[in-house]
Amino acid sequence: MGLNIWILLLVPVSGGATSPEPGTFAVDYERNCFSKNGSCFQYVSGSIHYFRVPPVYWQDRLQKMYMAGLNAIQMYVAWNFHELTPGVFDFSGWRDIEQFLRLAQDTGLLVILRPGPYICAEWDLGGLPAWLLQNASISLRSSDAGYLAAVDRWFEVLLPRVKPFLYHNAGPIISVQVENEYGSYFTCDYDYLRHLQHLMHTHLGEQVLLFTTDGNRLHELRCGTMQGMYATVDFGTGEDITASFEVQRQFEPSGPLVNSELYVGWLDYWGVEHSVVPVENVTRSLHQLLELGASVNMYMFEGGTNFGYWNGADYNSKYRPITTSYDYDAPLSEAGDPREKLHALRSVIAQFREVPVGPMPPPTAKFAYGQMTLTKAGTLLDFLSELSPEGATNSTYPLTFEEMHQYFGLMLYRTVVLGGAETPTPLGSPHNVVHDRAYVLVNGLYQGVLERDTVLRINITGRAGDSLDLLVENCGRINFGSCMADHKGLVGNISLGTTDLRDWRIFPLAIDRLVASGWPHPVSGEPAPGPSPEPQTPPPGPTFYSGTFSSPEPLDTFIWLQGWIKGQVWMNGFNLGRYWPARGPQQTLYVPRSVLTADRPNVVTVLELEQAPAVPTAQLVDHVIITAQI
Repeated sequence: MGLNIWILLLVPVSGGATSPEPGTFAVDYERNCFSKNGSCFQYVSGSIHYFRVPPVYWQDRLQKMYMAGLNAIQMYVAWNFHELTPGVFDFSGWRDIEQFLRLAQDTGLLVILRPGPYICAEWDLGGLPAWLLQNASISLRSSDAGYLAAVDRWFEVLLPRVKPFLYHNAGPIISVQVENEYGSYFTCDYDYLRHLQHLMHTHLGEQVLLFTTDGNRLHELRCGTMQGMYATVDFGTGEDITASFEVQRQFEPSGPLVNSELYVGWLDYWGVEHSVVPVENVTRSLHQLLELGASVNMYMFEGGTNFGYWNGADYNSKYRPITTSYDYDAPLSEAGDPREKLHALRSVIAQFREVPVGPMPPPTAKFAYGQMTLTKAGTLLDFLSELSPEGATNSTYPLTFEEMHQYFGLMLYRTVVLGGAETPTPLGSPHNVVHDRAYVLVNGLYQGVLERDTVLRINITGRAGDSLDLLVENCGRINFGSCMADHKGLVGNISLGTTDLRDWRIFPLAIDRLVASGWPHPVSGEPAPGPSPEPQTPPPGPTFYSGTFSSPEPLDTFIWLQGWIKGQVWMNGFNLGRYWPARGPQQTLYVPRSVLTADRPNVVTVLELEQAPAVPTAQLVDHVIITAQI
């Protein structure tokens, strides 16, 4: 308690970079700088995503960014985090962006707001709600009437909430981005950009400084910006800074030089080696940019976590889902701990502006709670009636997640084996219709996995009339590029041999709702008398396990499911995210102290989708484990 109070005293409540009185912030085209209250101003900013950091840690992360020497933060607003159901908006708890903005201002940080509606961010569908895809013909990120109607409704709710936080209203927001890297998208629809510009002026006023961000290629800025929005660029530490700003100058002959995303780290994909950007590359680039007088935002400064099912995916010749950890090799780790990179950047910043006096707030306390035993609760099929209380929808052909109004998680497709498959018979489709993984069972017996772009067919056996189940997992929607209309589930017909399968029963699965209610109840009891039996490898296939451990003093920890294959894990009903140690590089999942309890045992629920180990245990360790590709 004393430490937290001491840290707060380091941070001015109403001083620092922000102003308690209404101010002015604009582009000064004569002095080639931003003008803040009439004086030239250079921002040194870092990105943080409120939706990836538990609210209990918002202030901690912001304080560390302030003490690193930043005078601003950059933040996205994730539309789909607030409007999970059309017309139902949530700004409470973790979604209270007004509280996040207050904390930023109280900490002494200005804010660069990026409200989208599209944000990329390696977030599911780039922040767009998946329910938009219920309209199969919708054209995302364009002047499509259906899309714009949804955007209008969203901005009519969001923008009035942030208006009081604009700098000229005595708030911390100095500028607002329009769309996001729009020049990289194929639609190139200027009417769409004009519509967004009009919406922002309508709800925020004419005084607000609007800007755009695009890559450092001419063709990206041609479609990404327009008159009335200040054009900025983004590029990484390996890019030619002079050439990059020459591109910006072709669209903004005068005004400040701005790198809106200096990539000080990078994201991780499942099955690809952990990304690292060397400290010396980052410090060299930042020094060069500040020496030029450029304003800089470092992406990411604090990465955070893709809890639940929120991770996005890329598509570069094949589908590539992003890991649960969004650590990003950032100056602040996934758990908010200052790295060598942060201290090195602070030293660079101190050469160009005063940095706060005092020590850096320490890493958050971690604890290794040790090994716990997990007990099998039953297979997913054992609990189908509880997981799908409304039962199945019958359809001649498969329906997508979006058509079934289930946007995340897993869904079960059931039909029967036609004509028999007594000898191994290929199941699948050459048209890549499984989005994204299908766990195949015949009469409840596990047969294998179909995987998008990777495993398009497997051989199965069964007799005529046998039950054929495909449990389909949505592994995260594509968040960037031309393939964003990323429908999930079975998006086309599946064949067995030469016969297309028909007459499906499709079960939406409310797994999260059930687990949050305390299901399945952990099994406890005395062991049977006599010698312990030899561990037996359990049958493969989607299966639930649960167990408990105590945390008299809840502290951050990491759960390590060593020897497990792939699945989902919940802590006291909170969805920590996906684990996939068999593919890597991520081995542990971050467990913030806010999801632990002191007064009763913590309940861990695991859904293993492929194969649990013979001895189903999990370890709670005090450090992250990331390995190379397996």
